Amino acid sequence: MSAGEIAGLIAAVALVALVAVVTVPILKLGKTVDELTRTIRDVRSEHVAKTAVTVDETNALLATTNAQLRRVDAITSNAQAVTGNAAALSSLVAASLGGPLLKTAAFSYGVRRAISRRRRDTAGPGLP
Repeated sequence: MSAGEIAGLIAAVALVALVAVVTVPILKLGKTVDELTRTIRDVRSEHVAKTAVTVDETNALLATTNAQLRRVDAITSNAQAVTGNAAALSSLVAASLGGPLLKTAAFSYGVRRAISRRRRDTAGPGLP
């Protein structure tokens, strides 16, 4: 064996040793990448499931809110009708009873004043 063949053999052994040393970290790195891929897949599936649940809950909340708004709209319409009816009733009472009641009040005021003057006149001068 010549010196060149021995040097080639040493180089080949060194290359095999280097490949053996580098293979272990590469295999571990491959396992780590596989585990990371599984973790990302699990997180993504959980996220999709949570998002679907959140969307379903939001849709249910919106449906409930719309139903409540329809009820509030009906209540508001009824309150508006009651207010209109109360205003019409108030106008009717004022028109039908207001005139005669005002005349009665004016008449009673006039009668009281007349009675008061008559008492004063019959009581004599100088007395209130």
